[in-house]
Amino acid sequence: MQQIFNFIFKNSNRLLFLLLLGISLTLTIQSHSFHRSKVISSANFLSGGVYEQLSEFDEYLNLKSQNEALAQENATLKSILFNKKDTTVARKLDSIKGVKSSDIIVSRVIHNSYNVYENYLTLNSGELQGVKPDMGVINSLGIVGIVDNTSPHYATVVSILNKKSQINAKIKKSNHFGSLIWNGKSTGFVQLIDVPRLASVRKGDTIVTGGQSVIFPENINIGTIEKVYIDNQTNYYTLDVKLFNDMTNLGHVYILKGKDRKEIMNLEKRENDE
Repeated sequence: MQQIFNFIFKNSNRLLFLLLLGISLTLTIQSHSFHRSKVISSANFLSGGVYEQLSEFDEYLNLKSQNEALAQENATLKSILFNKKDTTVARKLDSIKGVKSSDIIVSRVIHNSYNVYENYLTLNSGELQGVKPDMGVINSLGIVGIVDNTSPHYATVVSILNKKSQINAKIKKSNHFGSLIWNGKSTGFVQLIDVPRLASVRKGDTIVTGGQSVIFPENINIGTIEKVYIDNQTNYYTLDVKLFNDMTNLGHVYILKGKDRKEIMNLEKRENDE
C-alpha cells in the first residue's frame, strides 16, 4: 500500500494532467457531433476486428464439416471431368471410361505409411459404403492406390509407393504405354518401365493412367518425367516420374467403383480359356 501512495505522490502532476485531459476529451466528444462520430467509428473498427477474429476461429472449428462439403463438390466436378471427351484424339471412339458421381465414394485417409517397401493406406469407408477390393483410389492431384481389403467400415489400399504395385500408365502426348512401379527409394518419385525406345520422351512430359487399365479411367494425372534411362537388359526406357501428389500428406480421396471391370475380366478370362 505504501508503494502505491509513493507512486501517486511522485507522479501526481502527470496523473492530474491525464485526469484533466480525460475530462476535457469527454466534454469535447459529448458536445461536438463530429468528434463523437469519429470515436464511435473507431470503436466499431476495433470491435469489428475482434468479431472477425472470433469468426475465423469459429470457421477453424468447423473445418471438418466444410472439408466434407468441399470433398462432395469435388467428387461431382471429377465426374464431369472424367466424362469429358479428350479433344486431342479422334472422336470416332470414346476411349475415356465415364465415371458418374454415383460411382465415386468420398473417403478420408486415416492412416498412411510411406517409409517401408510395402506401404498401405487405411480409409474410413468400407463395405457398407460400397467399397470393394481392386477399386481405384485417387484425389484431386492424381492416383493414390488400389483397394486391397475391406471391412464393414474401413478399407486398406495398396499405395503406389508399394513395390508390389504395378499400374498401366502412358505418356500423355504420345500414348506410349508402360508399367508404373516403385523402386522403394523416394516418396516423391515412381518409375515407368518398359517404354519403347521409339517413344519421344522429354523431361517435363506428363504421365497419366493408360487405357489398358481396368481399374483406373484413362488420363488421370500421375506426374511428370524427371529423368530418362535406358535399361541395358531390355533396351526399353525407364522413366523417373515426379508425382503430382505428396504421398506423405493425404486427406480426402475418391474411390472409383469401376462398374465395367468385372465384365472385362470375365471376357478376358473366357478368351484365355478358348
